[in-house]
Amino acid sequence: MAEFLTPAGMFSGDDERVTQPTSPLAGVRIIPANEATWADIQAVFGVRGNASSCRCQWYKTAPRTWDGQSGALMVEERAWQLRVQTGADNPESPVTSGLVAYVDGEPAGWVAVEPRTAYPRLQRKPLVWKDRRHEDKADDSVWALTCFVVRVGFRRRGLMLELARAAIDFARERGARALEAYPMHVDDGQDVSWGELFVGKDTILAEAGFREVTHPTPRRSVMRVDFA
Repeated sequence: MAEFLTPAGMFSGDDERVTQPTSPLAGVRIIPANEATWADIQAVFGVRGNASSCRCQWYKTAPRTWDGQSGALMVEERAWQLRVQTGADNPESPVTSGLVAYVDGEPAGWVAVEPRTAYPRLQRKPLVWKDRRHEDKADDSVWALTCFVVRVGFRRRGLMLELARAAIDFARERGARALEAYPMHVDDGQDVSWGELFVGKDTILAEAGFREVTHPTPRRSVMRVDFA
């Protein structure tokens, strides 16, 4: 490997809009999150907006345990869970929950990628299983890419594509049989906030190598890469 679904609109507080990439990224380095420092991961998630509040815990929580009007304590708990899950500051950790991207040495982005069974809420999401009732939800050889975070200042420059490609490599190298994603469909010229695209954009994931499996709603797809 190279060094390497929350409700729609959940991240609407991140108000930078998305159209087309403006300039290519150079100097990108993407590593497993356990090889990153906790300070760098915190820098990616930031201190305001919904990414900083959620801390990539929506799919990690069982239904009825999410406090949408979270107070400071809940946010601190989510941050602690993210720290434990990533294994930050521990390069020897055998597991982690995602990848961290650096651009010219600056922490710039995150992608969550783990076995699909690591996401309790995903197991109960009708969007994922529509027209796929034959799928074994307990199959931990199928991995899932559930979330992207890209810092302001590094957006619209192709980092989501780089993270998606790295996630494919990471899942394959960790023994996954397949990798799924659940991105948004965005029509040409449609103005969409970065908050809505935390699950990814279908055309970007297609460019990375994913193929559409189902299209359960007008705005959401299930996409997949099969390794075997």
